[in-house]
Amino acid sequence: MDAILLEWGGLLIRWVHIITGIAWIGSSFYFMHIDASLKSAPDIPPGKGGEAWEVHGGGFYHVRKYLVAPDKLPDELIWHKWESYSTWASGFFLLVWVYYFSADLYLIDPAVRALSPWSAIGLGIGSLALGWVVYDRLVRSPLAKNEVALAAVGFAFIMGMAYFFQQMFSGRGALIHTGAMMGTIMSGNVAMNIIPNQKKVIAALIAGQTPDPDLGKQAKTRSRHNNYLTLPVLFLMISGHYPMTFTSPYAWIMVGFVLVAGASVRHFYNERHAGRGNLWWAWGLAAACIAAAIWLSMLSNPTGRQVLGLKRERAVKVAGSAGVPKAVDEILASRCSMCHARDPVWRGIVSPPKGVMFDSHAQIVQQRDLIRMQAVLTGAMPPNNITDMSIAERRTLAAWLAKQ
Repeated sequence: MDAILLEWGGLLIRWVHIITGIAWIGSSFYFMHIDASLKSAPDIPPGKGGEAWEVHGGGFYHVRKYLVAPDKLPDELIWHKWESYSTWASGFFLLVWVYYFSADLYLIDPAVRALSPWSAIGLGIGSLALGWVVYDRLVRSPLAKNEVALAAVGFAFIMGMAYFFQQMFSGRGALIHTGAMMGTIMSGNVAMNIIPNQKKVIAALIAGQTPDPDLGKQAKTRSRHNNYLTLPVLFLMISGHYPMTFTSPYAWIMVGFVLVAGASVRHFYNERHAGRGNLWWAWGLAAACIAAAIWLSMLSNPTGRQVLGLKRERAVKVAGSAGVPKAVDEILASRCSMCHARDPVWRGIVSPPKGVMFDSHAQIVQQRDLIRMQAVLTGAMPPNNITDMSIAERRTLAAWLAKQ
């Protein structure tokens, strides 16, 4: 595919994905807030629904909810489903565009698993489907009667899949597929349960029957799960831009910390909006989990440990002056400049990633902090070490950077 088309396609699909994601998350958070804010209404029987008054945009809004259905079906209904469908569809196309079209660069790491592009793609798509099937069966099983037990098993399943992905794909590929699997579960809840159940309720009303209240309860359970998964999914979607997350061999454990942190924050707001107080401990738990993830990323990065284990005298010897030694120049030219140049020559790269170029010594010195993070501390660059940068070469970079 033409490199310019690949670049613009990725930008436009990502743009659509962000827009639709904002719409879906916004509506999800709003309706969870409404549910938590409902008060009893005189004309709605206790336990059958409630109402809430809101002020926004210079006007007042009177929102009413019926847990089963109103006595009379209104002529027009606004369906909140396309936000979910368009977010998942644009996210899947973005996964294909970035990770599947350039599988050798972003998805496959030969040091992890020597997969062919089609094998990796099949494994990725199959795992998304498997994630939904397993989750759906869990929620339909007797285990669902115990919310704590269901949450524990669901957490263990996601952790297990995160570990599996890390044994199959590159670090970026592993975290993005973990997030994509969770996003597939969330959108599957909307498409396969919440909306179908609502249609069954409407069909019963039209037929003059009393709708089954269990249909609404099932949909509410799925909606609650989506609410608690939202923040962790957002973290995983952006993690591919931050190598301290995906280069650690224990990135799958970080997924667990992020799951707990994100769910804790959502729990705080859900309880607050319901008028059950401010559970400040939730923020403490979230902060502790993020701190643990940061500590784990620093402790466990294998490239950083090997590179920064060099002796001080070697650093002084190699570093030389504050300029750019010939050895450093040659490493960047042979390992990095095929992408990080004004006119990249790597297939599928039309412009230097993030605008980083190594065409001159001044540019190299200017980008020294990025070189340290990407090539020395984490080994994230070159992607999947596709140009075979050695530990000795990374140590040479580290030695030079130590004198900057």
